[in-house]
Amino acid sequence: MTGRNEGSKISRFEDLIAWQKSRALTKAIYQTTNSKEFSGDFGLKDQMRRSAVSTMSNIAEGFERGSRAEFHKFLVIAKGSCGELRSQLYVALDAGYINSLLFDKLTALALETNRIIGGLRSAVYKQKTA
Repeated sequence: MTGRNEGSKISRFEDLIAWQKSRALTKAIYQTTNSKEFSGDFGLKDQMRRSAVSTMSNIAEGFERGSRAEFHKFLVIAKGSCGELRSQLYVALDAGYINSLLFDKLTALALETNRIIGGLRSAVYKQKTA
């Protein structure tokens, strides 16, 4: 897989900006769901964490599979998981577990992550079909 990292070939998923952003998003979700507001809602806490971890894990797994077609498929799944997480942020906001400032911050990070995954997905698709 080639990336736009100064024209060099990306050889590790850890070098992908999409994975780096999803890692930062996952860290923020874990920090947020460690708060006392989430202590009684194990279902939402667990689902938010799983969606975040799924996002970064699918990027890594798809990359490691070695084929552009597989990578594209896993990027589609990662993008979906990131969207799922954004939906869960609304639940957390509506339940009063997070305030609107934190909601906006986490949503912006999720949207940025999703945008980057989408760009990578498009680039991989073009390589796959070339």
